[in-house]
Amino acid sequence: MRTLEEIFQSIDQAKPAMMDTWKSLVNRDCGSGNKAGVDSVGQDIRRFLEPLGFMVRFHEYEKAGNMLVAEYGDMTKPFVILTGHMDTVFADGTAAERPFTVQDGRVTGPGVLDMKGGITVMLYAVKTLLESGWNRYPLKIILAGDEEVGHGWSDAAQDYRKEARGALMAFNYETGFIDNGIVLERKGCAQYRFDFHGVGAHAGNNPEDGRSAVKELCHKALDMEALTDMAEGTTVNVGVIAGGTVPNAIPENAWCRVDVRFRTMAGIERVEKALKEITDKVYIDQVQTTCRCEVKMGAMERLASSEELFDKANQIAREAGLPEMKAIAVGGGSDSAYITAEGVPALCAMGVKGQFNHTVREWAKESSLTERTKLSAALLMKL
Repeated sequence: MRTLEEIFQSIDQAKPAMMDTWKSLVNRDCGSGNKAGVDSVGQDIRRFLEPLGFMVRFHEYEKAGNMLVAEYGDMTKPFVILTGHMDTVFADGTAAERPFTVQDGRVTGPGVLDMKGGITVMLYAVKTLLESGWNRYPLKIILAGDEEVGHGWSDAAQDYRKEARGALMAFNYETGFIDNGIVLERKGCAQYRFDFHGVGAHAGNNPEDGRSAVKELCHKALDMEALTDMAEGTTVNVGVIAGGTVPNAIPENAWCRVDVRFRTMAGIERVEKALKEITDKVYIDQVQTTCRCEVKMGAMERLASSEELFDKANQIAREAGLPEMKAIAVGGGSDSAYITAEGVPALCAMGVKGQFNHTVREWAKESSLTERTKLSAALLMKL
């Protein structure tokens, strides 16, 4: 087995190949709605991993990109999870419009930060280690195909939990932070659509015959917002509303979309129970309300074991001459939620560092590609 210093040298020498892989992953349309594009990314990753000795399989879904699972070593023993997702938020045609570009140490392109850079880090960390004789732990790589839409079109959330059982620890290669923050806690996210169906009438000739869907919406929007509990870490936001057709008619229909963020499963369970009660309640006679959940991603709850893992990882980083990290909590969700739900300690945001993911301003720090690959190699060697 080679030394850590020799491993770091190999990573530096591999940078041109790493940049080529990063570029090939970015320059392909693979938004969450483009199943073919996401699945083609999965096949490229399969072809990368199989020569290294991984056994690759897929959870296949009809409407969403398939989930890749790659296993190395004796999976009856406690294993390490390396995870992330292959889909992006960008529409077809974006890869051609804004291809992978490197300028003044910044890399741009759709999904360059979220999270094609992180996938590249993961792939080359294991490649370098395995080619150097490393065999410390069995490895399981899990890459989802529809993370950006909260697995609303697949069973990936349940499949994640099944795959995570028995793991020793996990590293998620989501978007890295410029300040070297490593995520130990993420809020969960759920989004709901409410539809209100009333009775239309002329606002001048017979308003008494109408039953306003908009009025019902307004009452219930206030009820929904009142469910926010800052101390609990739960927020409810009625973010989009619409209704009616013309100002001189009692509105027959209205709708709204609601975003809920939560730190714990107890928080979302409380809100969902209350949302059902709000749905069933009637303010305006004859106005009916329906509700459906459009997106739901669990919370990455902060585990004591994740804190212990972070402390050890940070000490290893310092000893290896890598930047010191800091433990943070963030509001955006990730699939780390399903790993910590199984009691597995996890460090998230291990990918390349940058800013503005999900936007045209998305960029990644070029030097963080090798830095984060070295960090992953060091942790797998020393933890």
